[in-house]
Amino acid sequence: MDTGTSLLLLAAGGAGGVINALAGGATLITFPAMLAAGLPAVIANASNAVAISPGHLIAALADRGKLPPPTRRTISFVSVSTVAGGVGAGILLLLPERLFVLPVPALIAFATLLFAFAPRIQTWTTGHQKAAALPSTGASSAVLGLACVYGGFFGAGLGVILTAVLSITEPNDIRAIKALKNLLATCVSLAATLIFIVQGAVRWPETSVMLLGAMVGGYAGGHLIRILPAHIVRQFVIAAGALMTAIYAARYWF
Repeated sequence: MDTGTSLLLLAAGGAGGVINALAGGATLITFPAMLAAGLPAVIANASNAVAISPGHLIAALADRGKLPPPTRRTISFVSVSTVAGGVGAGILLLLPERLFVLPVPALIAFATLLFAFAPRIQTWTTGHQKAAALPSTGASSAVLGLACVYGGFFGAGLGVILTAVLSITEPNDIRAIKALKNLLATCVSLAATLIFIVQGAVRWPETSVMLLGAMVGGYAGGHLIRILPAHIVRQFVIAAGALMTAIYAARYWF
């Protein structure tokens, strides 16, 4: 890995850390950076997942006072998220490289749209959560499981999806929903990254550099959140996601 690639990954990790602290959506920056560093798409996805994985855990610990008690329903959700995250990671590793690269532009586009409409999605789900009847644990777990399989497979936009699902299935205050979302996203991330590491799908030099950048960026983001408007960061991420969609569509589809 040359100096230019190291600086690219360090900068992308730093930007991703800041973005996650302010608005979320780091994968839209960090995953394309792994591809630009020359990693194969599946290895890039796995390495990116490991590099940014501490973010969910830090967010969960930061608001641990709002984490739900270990009820039967909560334990069921944690179990489903962990297993589904592992299943998604397994599917990724089983796919031939040529079959994964085909949906890459669509996945980036989907994540960008989710990120762009996240405030509206969350406003809608928050407005409907009081009126929603509490679904059975089985039905809730099935929907949650599908979301977490996607999270283990690709992961971009998982936070938005989980917030929407939990806002409907868990009539509760939004802060508690966010805390549960962070806990479940942590379970998905840990399960997926463990499988990626065990299966040797992580390129450690690139991952280590990006992880360092993400940690520094996350720390900096904690300070920047006081002065930098989140909507500016959101607009930057949306523009970057749209650009990356166009670039990788041209590379893989045309």
